[in-house]
Amino acid sequence: MAENPTPAKQVLLKRIYVKDCSFESPRTPEVFATPINPEVNVSMRTATNKAGGGDVEVVLSITVEASSEKRATFLVEVHQAGLFTISGFNEAEHKTILASYCPSILFPYAREVVSELVLKGGMPALLLQPVNFDMVVAQALAEAGTPAN
Repeated sequence: MAENPTPAKQVLLKRIYVKDCSFESPRTPEVFATPINPEVNVSMRTATNKAGGGDVEVVLSITVEASSEKRATFLVEVHQAGLFTISGFNEAEHKTILASYCPSILFPYAREVVSELVLKGGMPALLLQPVNFDMVVAQALAEAGTPAN
């Protein structure tokens, strides 16, 4: 009798899309009267949602807050999403894929949307630096006292 074969490990990207985005510049047009050199704070988070057919939606949310002289210059929020099919992995591997691999696929798309929104808002170019999501996950696990895989 033949043994049941181990299911093949695979991650399929089915779709990438912008789920939500916004740009706010509360001080225009007076902000353009002086050179714009804002202090920029960037925050990111991810969320996962089960979708039909065993698919998983992963949403990478990026918020960029820029201020000058302690007053808001602009605010950008982008929720970049992807629909993934993940199969053949154990639970720990599955969690790592959702926390690291999927956001690393989405990040370049989100970075482009952020950059375009900032430029279209009349602000100086903003290029978000690459993110090593593997390291981010490892740090979060270390802080939580959980050993990395």
